[in-house]
Amino acid sequence: MATTRQANVQLRDTIASTGWTYDAVARAVRRVAAENGELLRTNKSAVAHWVEGSQPSGRTGQYLAEALSRRVGRTVTASEIGLRGSEEISVADEDPVVAASELGRADLDRRQLLAVAAFTAAGVAMPLSYDQDAVGRMMRARKSLGAVGEPEIEVVRNVTAVFTAADEMLGGGHGLSTVAAYLADTAAPMLRGRFQSDDVRCQAFGAVAELAYLAGWKHHDLGHEGAAQRYYLVGFQLACEADPHGHAAWMMRALAHQALSLKQPRHCADLIGLALKRGLGHLDGQTMALLHITQARALAFLRDGAPAARALLAAEAALTRLDAPQPGFSAAAGPAAGTIASHTARALTDLGDHGGTERQHRAALKAWDPVKYKRVHVLTFADLGDSLATQGRADEAVGAWTSSLDLTDGMVSDRTRKAMSSIRPTLAVYRKRGVPGAADLDRRAAAMSR
Repeated sequence: MATTRQANVQLRDTIASTGWTYDAVARAVRRVAAENGELLRTNKSAVAHWVEGSQPSGRTGQYLAEALSRRVGRTVTASEIGLRGSEEISVADEDPVVAASELGRADLDRRQLLAVAAFTAAGVAMPLSYDQDAVGRMMRARKSLGAVGEPEIEVVRNVTAVFTAADEMLGGGHGLSTVAAYLADTAAPMLRGRFQSDDVRCQAFGAVAELAYLAGWKHHDLGHEGAAQRYYLVGFQLACEADPHGHAAWMMRALAHQALSLKQPRHCADLIGLALKRGLGHLDGQTMALLHITQARALAFLRDGAPAARALLAAEAALTRLDAPQPGFSAAAGPAAGTIASHTARALTDLGDHGGTERQHRAALKAWDPVKYKRVHVLTFADLGDSLATQGRADEAVGAWTSSLDLTDGMVSDRTRKAMSSIRPTLAVYRKRGVPGAADLDRRAAAMSR
């Protein structure tokens, strides 16, 4: 006898509250999936089947919950809409030390679960309402374990520096398990110790925040955006304990930067605006320039031209200000001038200034050491080729893309793979036109994209 499915009343009612048709729900699910690197063919019939009681497969349930969350303006969980088996990795807002350990352990024990966690718009907005005083009071009241001093902190910094350098040359896939294990088993537990002074405590939380950021950055490079966001959120919480002004502002920039990369500008302008307020008077010129350029990108994405131009000018002005040393958490990102040029190029792309985009990409290539920052050169050459192609300069575009592909050997990076995959439709046109080098480059790009 056939089993009768029970209708999912929770999902039906939630969809009804959004005012969406099933077709609109399907489109929203496909958009969220695309942000997380997955191409779905979800349609209104699939949504109807879910409402009738069938369960979405794979990560689709997470995408559905996120799509509905964005529509209603609050967090909608998978269990709230009647979905089973949608285990999620969450960030424990009340205890970032526990969350850091759990994330690192999940990377080791439940790698696939963490890798498929979905990026959420709610995560971008979290710092806007975060109660750092309450969390700080709770952690200070917690019973401390062994003593922690500057030698232990310096080891965490050294580990972070080594794997940051390797990440730039070999991609996010290199050493991720080692970073996760060190965070879970050594660095995060260290924060439960007794500190010689408040300054040492701040140093310890700052060092572990940088390690959490690195783990997030590695996941971002691999296309694991949900995992990256969770590490960034924990990094933000830890940074609030280290330096609620400068370091916390930097981690807010990381969250905004990720959202912009995924073409999800919601909350970004507010987030980076608050970061600039936090950092004002507490950060050096180069770090403030990096905050201003992120604001410019957010505004340019929203096609808010005049404010975007003012933010670009503010970034240039701040970059020339030599008023204080650049902190380690900011300096680890590489030469500020190169980053400013690179992100100025992206802002100008959104504003339709392709000539300006080209000039800024060329300036970025000059600012970055090609050996130390190999991946940056891969991605910048790829972007430069896109700009040249947009301007109708096919031969030069092929040359730039070839330079990019030549540098990818030995690199484990989803971003570089996607960059090479994205040029193939244009190369197909160039092949038909007989553009020199296009056919060979397309073959190489196809091999890398597999």
